[in-house]
Amino acid sequence: MPAPVTLTGRLVRLEPIAPQHVTGLAEAAAGDRDAYAFTPAPQGVEEAAEYVAQAMARHAAGAALAFAIVSASDGRVLGSTRFTRFDYWQGPVVWPIVHGLPSGDPLLAVPDAAEIGNTWLSPHARGSGVNTESKLLLLRHAFDVWRVRRIAMRADVRNLRSRMAIERLGATSDGVRRAHSRGLDGEVRSTAFYSILDEEWPTVRANIEGQLAVTGRTDDRLLNA
Repeated sequence: MPAPVTLTGRLVRLEPIAPQHVTGLAEAAAGDRDAYAFTPAPQGVEEAAEYVAQAMARHAAGAALAFAIVSASDGRVLGSTRFTRFDYWQGPVVWPIVHGLPSGDPLLAVPDAAEIGNTWLSPHARGSGVNTESKLLLLRHAFDVWRVRRIAMRADVRNLRSRMAIERLGATSDGVRRAHSRGLDGEVRSTAFYSILDEEWPTVRANIEGQLAVTGRTDDRLLNA
């Protein structure tokens, strides 16, 4: 299974989610619940504790690697994101085929493809570059350390904010799967799928780094005003 790792940027650290993040996650998700109409975010300390426990259990099962998004400046928890839906293509093909599980020692395995998702942020952290830098840190780890062939992302087709954020990264649309699953609101949702391939990564990386450079200059102007 992918090993836990802390990913550090200028704005945020992505720390493997753990019980120490429970209170911070609850505080980050407090306030306007309309902000989480399409992405599950815990409400209150009890739900945050269960959220962390489930995330850690999924990692133990080799199904996900979740992070708390933590402000690099003051250590405040700003939200969460994760890797999930791992694919392993190395080793012999066996029957019956078991998707999402590596051949050989699972403790040493790294995925050949994965998905980034379940991202949510405290409302005050939106538009600050936090989400963009978080995605850059995850993509760097996936493509430069794991050497994946593909990273996928998805969003409820009604979630225009998330879809626009994914498209700004430079991800390619793979289309919309109609009536794909049940949404958080109980309605049957269609899902927009996106992907970034390893050969596209250098261009995507340059695009994201350019966006963050602009964000950094804006921050500097505000600090010096």
